[in-house]
Amino acid sequence: MATRKEQVLKIHPYAITPPAAENGRWQTFYKDAAGKRKNIKAQTKEELLDKLVPIYFANTHLDKLTFYGLYEEWLEYKATVTNSPNTIKRHRQHYSKYFEPSAMHGMKIKRIDELLLEKECNRIVKEFNLTRKEWYNARTILNGMYEYAVRRKYLAENPMEKVQILVKFKQVVKKTGKTETFNTEELADMNTFLEKMYEEETDASYLAVKINFLLGLRVGELVALKWSDWLEESNQLHIVREEIRDQTKNRFEIAEHTKTNQDRFVLLVPKAVELLKRIEKQGEYIFMRNGERITANRIAVILRQFARYEGMPVKSSHKMRKTYASTLNANGVPLDFIREMLGHNNLNTTLGYIYNPLTENQTYDLMTKALQ
Repeated sequence: MATRKEQVLKIHPYAITPPAAENGRWQTFYKDAAGKRKNIKAQTKEELLDKLVPIYFANTHLDKLTFYGLYEEWLEYKATVTNSPNTIKRHRQHYSKYFEPSAMHGMKIKRIDELLLEKECNRIVKEFNLTRKEWYNARTILNGMYEYAVRRKYLAENPMEKVQILVKFKQVVKKTGKTETFNTEELADMNTFLEKMYEEETDASYLAVKINFLLGLRVGELVALKWSDWLEESNQLHIVREEIRDQTKNRFEIAEHTKTNQDRFVLLVPKAVELLKRIEKQGEYIFMRNGERITANRIAVILRQFARYEGMPVKSSHKMRKTYASTLNANGVPLDFIREMLGHNNLNTTLGYIYNPLTENQTYDLMTKALQ
């Protein structure tokens, strides 16, 4: 590589210019396959030379490498650096749906310029009527492939950085607290229902639902809790694992990590401690039923039971988590603390969990009090 960089310096016909400003970048020009002059930049001179090497010393592998071949090569690499086989399966599904029918599928990578890439990306968004979120999920594959190609020195730059989506995304109806949370009245009815069912069946599953409105855990984290995770002296739960569904094997398993691969500590309010103390120990897991650990499916079943009991639409287990966040926010708890409790790295993610969990009358009373 060092020798090739020296050779590039000898044969490169354009000046390699250092940054003009403190936060600027090194830059130069090169001619693409069509003979057009293109600008290329990098943070350091070494990085710029790294980008120039594959331009002057294209290998035979790159000459033969197709779009699909790059995808398979990237996916093989991706499988070695992710804990989730479901992620790989999802990438395969998205590639098959969006990119396999594309004109790019069998094309040589060297022949796919940023304009063709942009044209195909816009076609996919338009043809499949994708929402912005659905497109971002599909774009993850392209970004991953081309970033991998840059790191392998197949390409000098990632063309996806310049791709613009110019067609309109499918518009989605904005969500509100009515659909995304259990409001205060529904929550009171939920707790009455759960208490009634627990007294009748002595099934800790009902207490699991009840306590999660006080914990805000992902449902996979909730059903993976062990008694050893309860730090009684500090009134905390240590969140270190989660249940996952292995789609390749079609079964639920416990993974010794959370969704973000980071553990966290969730504070327990007195009511949560009281609920934990009511649960009879049946094994290492906190929530067990008939001697077996309960699964996320069991939580979903209870939420459907409640919906039928109340004659209302079913609300998913994830909306317990949104109710927790929204209730804390409505009562003045700082957003950054809510972010910590939810285990989010980015505050913007937490903001997506904040809705109005109050009833219309409570909201009106609060508004009246604020404006008078």
